[in-house]
Amino acid sequence: MRGGRAAVREGASGGRVAAVDLVKTYRQGGAEVRVLDGVTVSFESGRFTAITGASGSGKSTLLHCLAGVDTATSGRVLLGGRELSGLGERALTRVRRERVGFVFQAFNLLPQLSAERNITLPLDLAGRSVDRELFEHLVGVLGIGDRLGHRPGELSGGQQQRVALARALIGRPEVVFADEPTGNLDSRSGGEVLAFLRESVWELGQTVVMVTHDPVAASYADRVVSLADGKVVRDQDNVPTQRENSSLRWDGVVGERATGRRDGVVGGIPDGRRGGTAGGNPVGRRGWAPGSNPAGLGEGAPGGGSVARRDGAVGGNPAGRRDSAGAEWEDPGGFRDGGVAW
Repeated sequence: MRGGRAAVREGASGGRVAAVDLVKTYRQGGAEVRVLDGVTVSFESGRFTAITGASGSGKSTLLHCLAGVDTATSGRVLLGGRELSGLGERALTRVRRERVGFVFQAFNLLPQLSAERNITLPLDLAGRSVDRELFEHLVGVLGIGDRLGHRPGELSGGQQQRVALARALIGRPEVVFADEPTGNLDSRSGGEVLAFLRESVWELGQTVVMVTHDPVAASYADRVVSLADGKVVRDQDNVPTQRENSSLRWDGVVGERATGRRDGVVGGIPDGRRGGTAGGNPVGRRGWAPGSNPAGLGEGAPGGGSVARRDGAVGGNPAGRRDSAGAEWEDPGGFRDGGVAW
């Protein structure tokens, strides 16, 4: 991830994650309900895709099948070229824990653990060491450095979702899946969550697939896939309407911006990269610079988007801001969501 957006595009037949002729049926009474009806779709690396559709369209079922949370009746699911279809529960648990991140609408933090322990828990369960540079970077950008010792019950909804977002990204997953990540947040906190997901794609090369029924949330994505009656009815690239006014600062430097760019330099950027050298960012990167955000804040500053401050210090609200963030994975002691071990 330190290489920024230098992500591999796997080609039309197999993106970072893909569904091929996916069918999912349920029995309801004496009738068969076809929730997914032969869905074929792939999602490229380094893009933010929104899956939209009305209630009952199959969008959440598709996301759960792609993430290994649910199994399809027939068809194939591929993650990074590996087929998930037919894997046993233990193997699927390892996939969820080690290869994907998941952001839940209801946060799904463990109430008995501190925010810091919730963030690092996937690595603890996998027996992996914590990348402290990445940890400090995520905590700083998300503005939760002063909340790490708090338990979920002592945090606002937005703060809980920020903790969950850090948890989703701390393991450097191949794909982050987000299921209505703003559904339990107010509009301001929700916008901050969406901005962070979008920036993780632009600045870190992350792959994000999000389910939403909200057209405003979908407007943050690079691509929108729409479902109806279990089928893909629309698939189009999208120019994010929120692109020019980012609420996140990845290096703690307020630099000049030209036409919404994150470095103040126009032209000469391959593949949509947001590097460059303007605004006090000599290495051409908007993040991954230890100590470059000394205040640990992921917000704007005077002249740089102060209305989007992410530390609760705007408007005389020092601690009660409703911020944001999300996540996923394996269960340390019987804490389960919908019968699925994370």
